[in-house]
Amino acid sequence: MKKNIAIIMGGYSSEFEISLNSGNVVYQSLNPSKFNAFRIHIFKNKWVYVNKNDEEFPIDKNDFSTTIDGEKTKFDCVFNAIHGAPGEDGFLQGYFKLINMPQTSCDMYQAAVTYNKRDCLSVLKPYGIKTAEAFYLNLGDVINEDAIIEKVGLPCFVKANKAGSSFGVSKAYKKEDLKAAIDVAFKEDDEIIIESFLDGIEVSVGVITYKGETKVLPITEIVSENDFFDYKAKYLGQSQEITPARLTAEQEDKVNTLAKKVYEILKMKGFSRSEFIFKDGEPHLLEINTVPGMTKESILPQQAAVAGISLSDLFGSAIEDALK
Repeated sequence: MKKNIAIIMGGYSSEFEISLNSGNVVYQSLNPSKFNAFRIHIFKNKWVYVNKNDEEFPIDKNDFSTTIDGEKTKFDCVFNAIHGAPGEDGFLQGYFKLINMPQTSCDMYQAAVTYNKRDCLSVLKPYGIKTAEAFYLNLGDVINEDAIIEKVGLPCFVKANKAGSSFGVSKAYKKEDLKAAIDVAFKEDDEIIIESFLDGIEVSVGVITYKGETKVLPITEIVSENDFFDYKAKYLGQSQEITPARLTAEQEDKVNTLAKKVYEILKMKGFSRSEFIFKDGEPHLLEINTVPGMTKESILPQQAAVAGISLSDLFGSAIEDALK
């Protein structure tokens, strides 16, 4: 019997449009002989099922069901395609756990800790995971530009602590740039992280649970036409994403081993995409995405294709693993 799959998309963050694109790719790719796919839009003001005619039917939050033409429809599993809050920060993972609903992404704690860049890097540091030097600021803190520069140097990256798709990220070249970059980051989040600039090869590594096994996907090398891998580079074609990456066998082995180690240390499941920069021959972790983009421009689907995994198989395996 075919399973009813709720594909959740949208969300409460600046990434909602990217999430809608990802969710629609999943919707179009699921094998119709195995799954009945339902598009579920989750926004602050409404949770609704959206049918093929774009008619909306409210979601009952008590059991995450919907009523269509007087008949109640329940779901067997949720495919999480929400980037940012509340799909990538642990809130929906906790909700689905409470109502005993299988879902394709990692569990609540893993989502919360990886979504918070500062906390994630702190958790991994004792395991010898190399990262950039970092300076933390909370909204309302006194901003001491000299102390920031002394810690991280120039140029440096100023980032919103809990945001994705390069929203709230700026590169500061001189002291005078810091104030504007900090203001940009605080528009996205009330916590920011300022990191030293790592000059080296940037790579993205997908690690997933595929057919019950932890699998490292082919590595993608990021060559941005812009100053760094910003929103335009990610989504407007202003970058080269080279899969497989042009790495030596030693570099490839190091970053594959490290990405898998991080996935296993954090007891992850489902999809993940980790970003690294090589400095002095060693991969340094930038961040981990637990609901990576699934649009046609996104990196993880590109990696799956190089690995010989179709989108139908990639998404179907995630659902089958969640149902187990």
